Amino acid sequence: MTAAIYFHPEAYSTAGPKLMGRNAAGESFLRGFLAYSRATEFWALVQQPEHARVFAAAVGAAGRVEPVKAVDKTSLAALAHVGTVYFPGPGIGEHAWQRAVVAGDAAWSLCGITHTTSSAGAMDAIAELMTAPVQPWDALICTSAAVKDNVLRVLQAQADYLARRLGAQRLVLPQLPVIPLGIHTADFAFGAMERAAARAAIGADADTRVVVFMGRLSFHAKAHPLAMYQALEIASRDLPETQRVVLVECGWHANDHIAQAYAAAARLACPSVRVVTLDGRTAENRTTAWAGADVFCSLSDNIQETFGIAPIEAMAAGLPVVVADWDGYKDTVRDGVDGFRVPTLMPGGGLGGDLAARHALAMDTYDMYCGHACSLVAVDIGATARAFSRLFASAELREQMGAAGRERARTVYDWATIIPRYEALWAQLGDIRKAGAVEPKLLAHPWPARMDPFAAFASYPTAVLTGETVLELTDADAGAALRRLRAFGELAMVSFARVVLPTDAEAHAVLDAVAAGPRPAAELVRAVSAERQAFVFRSLAWLVKLGVLRVRGESSL
Repeated sequence: MTAAIYFHPEAYSTAGPKLMGRNAAGESFLRGFLAYSRATEFWALVQQPEHARVFAAAVGAAGRVEPVKAVDKTSLAALAHVGTVYFPGPGIGEHAWQRAVVAGDAAWSLCGITHTTSSAGAMDAIAELMTAPVQPWDALICTSAAVKDNVLRVLQAQADYLARRLGAQRLVLPQLPVIPLGIHTADFAFGAMERAAARAAIGADADTRVVVFMGRLSFHAKAHPLAMYQALEIASRDLPETQRVVLVECGWHANDHIAQAYAAAARLACPSVRVVTLDGRTAENRTTAWAGADVFCSLSDNIQETFGIAPIEAMAAGLPVVVADWDGYKDTVRDGVDGFRVPTLMPGGGLGGDLAARHALAMDTYDMYCGHACSLVAVDIGATARAFSRLFASAELREQMGAAGRERARTVYDWATIIPRYEALWAQLGDIRKAGAVEPKLLAHPWPARMDPFAAFASYPTAVLTGETVLELTDADAGAALRRLRAFGELAMVSFARVVLPTDAEAHAVLDAVAAGPRPAAELVRAVSAERQAFVFRSLAWLVKLGVLRVRGESSL
């Protein structure tokens, strides 16, 4: 079974002005989905008609010829035909409320995914899963075991709060499967000629050991580089005099201040290492970095990370990897097989409350919150240096680990393997929904914070229109009433609400019914089709508003 894709072009493109990991992951996912999905038709949930056209173009560009269907907020109920909607983020709670209002909790399944879980928006979205009408036939994909643990900790804290505040005991949660992100491993196959050209471009000869870091160059929000710099300096001093180390940092700095901070740190911490900076937003530079490297390094130490795509890209490129034993890297890199995972250290729970409070009170930006937290996370410099030294000293070890990583990337992390896991999950959600979705007694107000305004503000009016309310024409006859209605209907202050007003034919039917004399409101809509009677009934208040009808007994002015 496949799913409708919640599609906004920005979420699936790396062409925007602010390139983030979620953009790269979204672009890669869509390419993989269109390549490997078993769908017989492609569905998109969109906010704007133009987005549907962009999605259809992407489907065609991928060589798929299956029909493309689009759903927007005016046709959400159509999602019941496809069965599942996939959202490229964790915020499925909001969409659960929308589902409840439009079609009921069991109409279709919702599936979200974690990217970062440390931002206020992401944490709020996860906590909301405890109170939004999500169901066991919904899912939040966790991209690593570490991030699933983080999600469970947030949910448990929210459960503890609800138990204390409300005495809540029954909690309904979505599925939390662990499915990694994928890559297109064929993109990282480089031949001897490409390697030679890449090493020439960065000035690396046979005696040069080239280490590459790939990703945003952000010491506060990605990976603090000082541990890598110091470890490289230590390892470089153990090399024979004829050999040297080049570090290629392929990424992008957010601003000149950060770029200068990197340069100053490298000069101080690894003066023996030549550092080459390449703009990683350019495909040619990424090819140079991957093809020319001997070793990949990413010492992630940031709570902003959840999975980390770069290590598996490095593995696909046949590079041995040196990574921090941190978040998703624990899942992807097999220590001593694909490379080395070096130990990390951070303070225990209960010692970071001030960091959370500063973030919650907006004393610190999100970037500063992440930066302050990572400042208290240590990566073992000695272990990193030893990993570098072992890999620098042995071409055989580099080849062995690189080959193991390449095979792991191909068999475990290629989208050809990951997309079937998504579709298997979506099918499982459908089975759970069909087996367990006994629709509970419908609430009068399924989304309390978005209640029917005529219920929420019931105490505002003098009287409420009911079926027994007797209405009559204000004018002498139906013809005069119709002329009044047509004239007023042309006014901008009336026509702006056309979407909630009756059609001309429906209005005429009401006027015909009341022409013979005063009638209870319920009788005035009997000539209207059954599915439209409630809609037209409430419009009787509109006809009173315009002075076309009046409540019997009211005096004319």
